[in-house]
Amino acid sequence: MSDASPLSRLTAALDAAVFGQQRVLEDLVTAFLARGHVLLEGVPGVAKTLTARSMAGALGLLFTRIQFTPDLMPADILGTNVFQPQDHAFRLVKGPIFTEVVVADEINRTPPKTQAALLEAMEERQVTIDGVSHALPPHFFVVATQNPLELEGTYPLPEAQLDRFLMRVRVGYPEATAETTMLRAFHQREGKPAITHQVLDAPTLLELQSRAARVSCDDSIIKYVVAIVRETRTNPRVRLGASPRSAQALLAASKARAALMGTDFVTPDDVKAVTFSVLNHRLLLKAEAEVEGITADDVLKQTLERVRVPR
Repeated sequence: MSDASPLSRLTAALDAAVFGQQRVLEDLVTAFLARGHVLLEGVPGVAKTLTARSMAGALGLLFTRIQFTPDLMPADILGTNVFQPQDHAFRLVKGPIFTEVVVADEINRTPPKTQAALLEAMEERQVTIDGVSHALPPHFFVVATQNPLELEGTYPLPEAQLDRFLMRVRVGYPEATAETTMLRAFHQREGKPAITHQVLDAPTLLELQSRAARVSCDDSIIKYVVAIVRETRTNPRVRLGASPRSAQALLAASKARAALMGTDFVTPDDVKAVTFSVLNHRLLLKAEAEVEGITADDVLKQTLERVRVPR
């Protein structure tokens, strides 16, 4: 991939705004190329919202942040029909979901009824209000965030909704050098927020997503993906393994990852690179495994070690 390629310009713009989160940025771009959605999980202050905002700016897409709270209702997200006396008719007042990049901040702090309001939007890219369907923009992209530590008074996402996210990406602390660079940039901006300038236009975005979907995939890679998914179902520590839809998500993300890396075919390394983010929220572990401190990532690491890599 040349330095002037669209994806190079995108990653360079993001690197200039978000420091020390290279893996998170790669996963976010990968999910966008695969037309999926992302759940960012991390403690406050690790640039979850900034990352999504910077990506929207670099892509030239409309950005909306919705703060999820216990009193948030579905209509507050989707919108509602309001009667207009002067016209003797109802008019749709669109909610903040009618945007291109939406950050659902602290999604687990709102009740299940409101969480479910996102399901149709994420899966069908449309919302239904009073029986009428309304299409969302073609680049509609949800980045939800949640704090994995503060669980009191929250509503954990059910498996059905977790499955709508192509990836769950854990955001940690940056390394010391990256944090120093970030603080130096903050000082030079005199405390003002970073501004990410648009580097891609709408036709280019569509072409990038189409290119990711067209990435070639050898039959051995397809069998490799199937083997990984099926191995999770036989692991004695797993109560519920990855579903067939998980296999589709893993393949789509692998193709998008290959496109991001500048190749036109999927390699086993592409599959391995996205396996944890794509599958870690789709496995249900047995209670005894959780008591032992076993995590989904531990199971997936073991899975990759057991499944034979195609040559």
